[in-house]
Amino acid sequence: MQTKRSTYRVKTASIYAPEAPDAGLRVLVMRYWPRGIKKERVDLWLRGLGPSAGLIKEWKAGAMSWAAFKRAYMAEFKDEARKSGYEELIRIVKDAKAGVTLLCACADDERCHRRILREMAEKR
Repeated sequence: MQTKRSTYRVKTASIYAPEAPDAGLRVLVMRYWPRGIKKERVDLWLRGLGPSAGLIKEWKAGAMSWAAFKRAYMAEFKDEARKSGYEELIRIVKDAKAGVTLLCACADDERCHRRILREMAEKR
């Protein structure tokens, strides 16, 4: 028995990478605007989906493991404003005909909050 595949797709990319032709709607999910990037490079900025400043600082300082970062980032979604931003992202993903690419400045897609967001969106 085949399972029904989703009619939308979510990709991730660094905002500094060249824009892929199949990127779809480009959504920046960082708290702060990335240095040297023009506003035209993104279609939408959902800054409230970026990790809190304290969490970013701890992660970049090497004070926590990836698993701890992931748990702490996901726990931040208990906040009503963050929940609202996440629900907005889900609506956007469902409505986007050509898919969505979640963007942030991280070079490593494996250890980036945009990957966690993608996983969360795919579970919905």
